Amino acid sequence: MVAMKWFGVALGPDAATCGTPAWIGKGLTCVCFKRKGAYERICINLTPLQEERLKRLKHRMKVYFDGSRPDHQEALRALWSATYPGQELHGLISDQWKEMGWQGRDPSTDFRGAGFISLENLLFFAKTFSTSFQRLLKKQGGKRAAWEYPFAVAGVNITFMIMQMLDLDASKPRTFIRSVFLQMLSENEWAFDLLYCVAFMVMDKQWLERNATYMEFNDVLKSTRAQLERELLMDDVLRIEDMPSYSLLC
Repeated sequence: MVAMKWFGVALGPDAATCGTPAWIGKGLTCVCFKRKGAYERICINLTPLQEERLKRLKHRMKVYFDGSRPDHQEALRALWSATYPGQELHGLISDQWKEMGWQGRDPSTDFRGAGFISLENLLFFAKTFSTSFQRLLKKQGGKRAAWEYPFAVAGVNITFMIMQMLDLDASKPRTFIRSVFLQMLSENEWAFDLLYCVAFMVMDKQWLERNATYMEFNDVLKSTRAQLERELLMDDVLRIEDMPSYSLLC
């Protein structure tokens, strides 16, 4: 019997018959892949929990940053406070924002590519892994280039890269990575934000290993994506916390 392929992953004939889906009610369409000598099932259709969490995440991804919204203004102030505790912010439009790595006095102009979720990701990183966040912000560790990547703008680009990698807006799964991530999302609603933090650490590590400069940022981002994809497909990685590069966070 010819091996089947699904999303570019070769599946042996046994993969079609690895068992009945455990969750019944919507007629889940499942395929199997081999991990550590045993077949495991990944379902194309979503469980109710996955549907709910994916819907919330997709909503977050579609919210544009709006400088006139009080909650968006408050999120910017919260990011400043988390980044520079005890340092007064003079205004939402100020030269102070350049210290964080925004391109100009008004950070709202840099959110156009990835929207409000990119601000949420930065804030999550700052509050959840403050030590790692501060190290990257201050470019501590390793031999740094004379022309470094701008921290905040790099963060926006990382959000956009993850959105593209996961392909969550597709009506049907087009990548195996997407299905693996949805399994992780059912385990932890903050899987996207955690993946963002891991991605930022991987990007900075690869930046240092390459002795990269600003003009090489896109190449570093591509290699970061490739590293994330490899880790997400590893046998023992069932949660974001299982990824080898998660250990870079502190």
